[in-house]
Amino acid sequence: MSALVNVFHPMLSRSRVVASWARALQDAGLSVRDLYGRYPDGVVDPDEERAWCEEADVLIFVHPLHWYSAPWLMKRWIDEVLGHGWAYGGPDRLEGKSWLSIVSVGAGSEEYGPAGTRRYRVDEFLRPFERTAAFCRMRWVPPLVEFGGGYADEQAIADSSSRVVARVRALSGRDEPPAA
Repeated sequence: MSALVNVFHPMLSRSRVVASWARALQDAGLSVRDLYGRYPDGVVDPDEERAWCEEADVLIFVHPLHWYSAPWLMKRWIDEVLGHGWAYGGPDRLEGKSWLSIVSVGAGSEEYGPAGTRRYRVDEFLRPFERTAAFCRMRWVPPLVEFGGGYADEQAIADSSSRVVARVRALSGRDEPPAA
């Protein structure tokens, strides 16, 4: 299966966690696209994006949790690319493909949930994306959420990068590392 990794981080060059994941996924031989780098003015090319999506079996969305959602360009990408007559409403071009969200959260897991300061679990904040995938007849894969990005040390970031690569490899059927 082929996987398309779309990275949505407004300041990827200053990111420690998401940038590490992007490098690790690229080093693992996956197609990794920096969407803020591709569309710095925010004008998304729906035809180009749809062509990329049609080639993949698994669509992977890598992003930080921004104000309890995704960065604005990811929302715009969804609005522009997943249009009626392509993603839903016939011919449903994404039907049967998988959607995986890989999310960096700055705070620790104890902050999320009824007893935490954020009050809700991260999966509750990701529900709109789950429903979007379902509306497009895609298979929602439980997200990979990595907590503590705001204070993670280099070893924690390296460990999370390994988990991200392992999860994507397992999902895309590429359990073996690329040949050297």
